[in-house]
Amino acid sequence: MKKITIAIDGFSSCGKSTMAKMLAKEVGYIYVDTGAMYRAVTLFAMRNGMIAPNGEVNRDELKQKMQTLRVEFKLNEQTGRAETYLNGENVENEIRGMEVSSHVSAIAAIDFVRTALVEQQQRMGRDKGIVMDGRDIGTVVFPDAELKVFVTASAEIRAQRRFDELKGKGVEANFDEILNNVQQRDYIDSHREVSPLRKADDAIELDNGELTIAQQLQWLVERFEERVAQ
Repeated sequence: MKKITIAIDGFSSCGKSTMAKMLAKEVGYIYVDTGAMYRAVTLFAMRNGMIAPNGEVNRDELKQKMQTLRVEFKLNEQTGRAETYLNGENVENEIRGMEVSSHVSAIAAIDFVRTALVEQQQRMGRDKGIVMDGRDIGTVVFPDAELKVFVTASAEIRAQRRFDELKGKGVEANFDEILNNVQQRDYIDSHREVSPLRKADDAIELDNGELTIAQQLQWLVERFEERVAQ
C-alpha cells in the first residue's frame, strides 16, 4: 500500500491532536504534533525572560537563541504516546498550561520561528507515511499532501473541551478565561502576516462539534482509504 502525507489543520482546541494521534495509530503512520513544537518555543521564551508582562516578545533575543533550541518527540512506553522534549527535558505537561496557551499564538506569528520549525517539519515528513496537525500544514508545510482536513467547531464547544481537559488533569481552570483565550487565538492565528490559519483550497472541512471521538476516527479512516485507493 502506498504511503501518503496527511495534513490536519484547524482552530485551537478542536481536538486536532487527538484525531491525528488516533488516525496515525490506526493506519500505522508517524504522528507529529506541530502545536507542541510552538508551545515548546513559547515555554523556552517564558523561562528565559523573553516575554514581557504585557505579552511583548523580545524577538532579537529569541532569534539569537533559536539555534540552541531543540524540540523532539519521544515515545512514553507506559502510555504509548509521544511526549514533547525541549533540549532533552520532558515538558509535555508544562506546555499544556494556560500560561503557555496565552502566549503561543504571538510566538507562532514570528517569521523566523515559523521558518525554523517548518524546515524541521518538512524534514520529518520527507518519506511520507506521516500525520501532522497544526495551523498551516496543508497550506505551507505540505501543500502537496494527498489528504488535507480542516477541523472546526464553535468557540464555546472548544473552550468546554479545553476546560474539561485541564480539570481532568487536576489543573484549576476558569471557563470564561479559556473561552476568551480561544477567541483571541482564533483572531491572532487568522490575521497574522506569516502563514495565517486558513482552509486550503483542496482541504475537506470537518465540523466535529457534535461528533464522538469514535465517529471522528471512522470519518478520518474512510477519507484515508479513499485517498490511498486513488
